[in-house]
Amino acid sequence: MTIFLLIFFSITEIILLIAIIFFFLRLKKSESLLNQLQSKQEEFINKLHFNAQLENEIVSTFEQRQLELAQLDLLLDNKTKKLKKILAQADEFAHSPQFLRQIIITGHKEGKPVSRLAKATGLSTEEVELILDQYN
Repeated sequence: MTIFLLIFFSITEIILLIAIIFFFLRLKKSESLLNQLQSKQEEFINKLHFNAQLENEIVSTFEQRQLELAQLDLLLDNKTKKLKKILAQADEFAHSPQFLRQIIITGHKEGKPVSRLAKATGLSTEEVELILDQYN
């Protein structure tokens, strides 16, 4: 009977030893899987941090561009106002009688016909002839 007990306990110990080895191997496998997950999680966190930095840079660059665009818009408005004033002055000068007279006289000296001078100045041919008669 003691031999049976000894054999039973030996078999039980061998089964327990096999079970412990099996659980140890499973533990090693779980540990390696856990290490992989941890390293991937660290990579993911690093990527999130990098993306957050990029987003902050993009937002700050966008804000700078918005400020620059606002300043350029103000400059453009100022330039537009100045150009409108200059165009108004040029239009007034172009329609002044002295300028029209100068155009007619210069054109006549160059040998341009009266009809062409009248068309260029927006005056009638009679008005152009009158100006040329006053000049001569």
